Parts: sequence; structure tokens; C-alpha cells
Amino acid sequence: MIETLAITVLIVAICLALLAINIILKKNGRFPNTHVSGSKAMRKRGIGCVQSQDREARAPKRIQVKERIK
Repeated sequence: MIETLAITVLIVAICLALLAINIILKKNGRFPNTHVSGSKAMRKRGIGCVQSQDREARAPKRIQVKERIK
């Protein structure tokens, strides 16, 4: 049981190290931006993140009529 756990932890550690090689070896290395808004092609087409679109829709407009409550 403990041997299986140790092997699993070792495999996970090796996988994380291999994934981080690009970040560790580069100066100012960072994870790639895989967010929708980080893609130039998506921005060019006008496609954005749902959260960003929701935030923009909820933002108060400059030309907005305030409703009167009776």
C-alpha cells in the first residue's frame, strides 16, 4: 500500500517537473494564457469571455435613464 502511494507521488512529481521545465528554464517564464480573451484570433472576431461580457452588460451606461419609483 505504501509502495503504491510512494510510486504515485513520484510519478506525479515527475509529471509536474516536466510540465514546468519551460517555465523554469526561460527567463521570466510564465504559463501560456489559454483564456479566450488571450487569443488574438478570438479578439479579432469579437468573441470574448462570458464573464467579461456579463461584466460589460452589467456596467452602468453613460446614457441611461433612471426610473422613477412611485
